[in-house]
Amino acid sequence: MPTYFSNPVAHAQALIKCPSVTPEQAGSLDYLETVLTQAGFRCQRLPYESATSPRVDNLYARIGSGSPHLCFAGHVDVVPPGEETDWTYPPFDAHIVDGVLYGRGAVDMKGGVAAMLSAAMRYLEANNAGFNGSISFLITGDEEGPGVNGTGNVVDWMRENGEQPDHCLLGEPTSLTLFGDTIKNGRRGSLNGQLTVIGEQGHVAYPHLAKNPLTGLIAVLKRLLDEVLDDGSANFAPSNFEVTSIDTGNPTTNVIPAKVSARFNIRFNDLHTGASLSDRIATLADTMLHPTGLMHDLDIDVSSDSFLTQPGGWVDKLMKAIGDVTCLTPKLSTSGGTSDARFINKLCPVVEFGLLNKTIHKVDEQVPVAHLHELTDIFHNFMRRYFP
Repeated sequence: MPTYFSNPVAHAQALIKCPSVTPEQAGSLDYLETVLTQAGFRCQRLPYESATSPRVDNLYARIGSGSPHLCFAGHVDVVPPGEETDWTYPPFDAHIVDGVLYGRGAVDMKGGVAAMLSAAMRYLEANNAGFNGSISFLITGDEEGPGVNGTGNVVDWMRENGEQPDHCLLGEPTSLTLFGDTIKNGRRGSLNGQLTVIGEQGHVAYPHLAKNPLTGLIAVLKRLLDEVLDDGSANFAPSNFEVTSIDTGNPTTNVIPAKVSARFNIRFNDLHTGASLSDRIATLADTMLHPTGLMHDLDIDVSSDSFLTQPGGWVDKLMKAIGDVTCLTPKLSTSGGTSDARFINKLCPVVEFGLLNKTIHKVDEQVPVAHLHELTDIFHNFMRRYFP
């Protein structure tokens, strides 16, 4: 194999230089496919599109056919850089200054992809003669976007085509204070909703001749905000309900609007399901609004239910690999938002581990070069423990 195959810094720079603002892959998947093909992986490009979401390209690659089958997962799409003049160094130039690599995606998560790739190359180079398992890569271009044409579709394709990993390691940036301090072994579920209340428009001076939809909406939202969903569970933080938008489209101050809509999100733990919360909200809205004569429409989308990957076994092997390199004992956590693990856990057990997340989505996103090498060492150490 060429020397650069196992160099995470070279891979990270090459990926950052591809301006793959979601949903564009901008050459990043082409680069990965070239490297993986040259290393002997069988590669499959999996583009998907839908009527309401843009076309997204994805990549699945596998070497070997036996078990155990370890899947590395990640994404090459990035959020927009914002005003490029605010950056110390251009966001897609991949400058290294004083041992720090700057660029959009350096942490979230082209650096993680580069480390996974380098670790796999290093492992295969050392164990090619005696390697009996399988290594695969599931790389999407739709993690930072709507998540409609990315990992979820690839997981369906894998299931339909007999591509069944035993475990998956997702290289999202999970470290909080010190590199190596946190593994995400689960996530809370996420529910997005929009409640629209319909009344009757009228003059504010004659409220008896109108039906103010805001009155009903505020009452329902207050009930939901005052209600304690739970106090948390053994592995998850308490569930929380948050109102994210209220809109009447009313440009004047002396008109009672005809309708009003509120958007909200619930992050919920394993004491609930998306279906149970949906029914709960629908029942509450019906009970409170029907007697008032106000009409309403409720639209709910459950992005994911909560999931938990149990500790022990292969997770312990990852923890030991992290400890060998960082001298830390990582904490298992289910905090934070959603990730593509919500799709992967339907296929196989999954955990997330990666770089420090302090600069993700920020101007001057950056990663110490030393951390890229250490992350590669961790993944390589883990693979040596994982495969017999």
